[in-house]
Amino acid sequence: MYEMNGILGVSGLSFLLVTLFTPLLIWGLRTLKLTQPIRTELPPDHQAKRGTPLMAGLILLIGVAMSLQFQPAPLTVFLCSTFLLFSLIGFMDDFKKAAWQDPSGISGRMKLVFQFLFTGALLYVLFHSFSLTSDIRLFNGFHLQLPVSVYVIIMLLFIVGSANAINFTDGLDGLLINVAIPTYFFFFLISDKPEVQMFSLVMIGCLLGLLLYNIYPARAFMGDTGSLAIGGSLSFLAVIEKVEILIPLLFIIYLAEQLSVILQVWYYKRTKLRLFRMAPIHFHFSLKYGWSENKIVMIFGFVSWFMALLCWVLAKYVM
Repeated sequence: MYEMNGILGVSGLSFLLVTLFTPLLIWGLRTLKLTQPIRTELPPDHQAKRGTPLMAGLILLIGVAMSLQFQPAPLTVFLCSTFLLFSLIGFMDDFKKAAWQDPSGISGRMKLVFQFLFTGALLYVLFHSFSLTSDIRLFNGFHLQLPVSVYVIIMLLFIVGSANAINFTDGLDGLLINVAIPTYFFFFLISDKPEVQMFSLVMIGCLLGLLLYNIYPARAFMGDTGSLAIGGSLSFLAVIEKVEILIPLLFIIYLAEQLSVILQVWYYKRTKLRLFRMAPIHFHFSLKYGWSENKIVMIFGFVSWFMALLCWVLAKYVM
């Protein structure tokens, strides 16, 4: 088990390794012509991103390796397995996009099937190997006890839904990284589990390293390989730490992105008109109000930091 100085050191080492090796990964992806296809309906400044290397999220596997190396406990193995399984789904999607230059990737149905299968298996492991309980922690020490079957169904929908909501957020240069870092930091702050502290801080180190190459103008995109892995791991961290009740606040940016897509589809089917200029909602701010990518990323990141700190206060003093 590592003390706090050790965890900080491993996080710093992860940042350094990602910073050093990402250029090599970018070179390899460009050499193999595994680049991002761009949807024709995206704004003109996005069309210039055609040919940017995709799947740079593979570099985040350094975080998995570092966590396992320096904190080889069962819970660390579980967290890393969660990250890897969701990353695998994203990799399959990214590879089809890049190799065939097909922006649609694998079918949404196939992705959902894999996500539900992996999530169900991981929840089974949580219940049988880590004594997960079927209650939801409320405020002032109260708990809502649910039948196991009901809890599992709710968590299946929550984890898969949240993972995809987080995936939707990866639409602008540096956006998901700037929004995800505060979320990981929240779990680092509230957890009394060294494995969660290590994993969260190592992921922050890796994301900061990748941000150097993903910030506008991005030299590489993490793709679903990275964004789905981030989504899956953050969602499971919420279940492990029993802060499901805080998710509407903690995940507010991710949920807003997902809700904008749902509302857009629903409204268009009813009226044949668009509620937003484009969904997810970060594109709406760009197209309707002319906000630059950097402005959107800065504002969304600020909201994420504010909500993460608010949720920390609620978790520490109210729950």
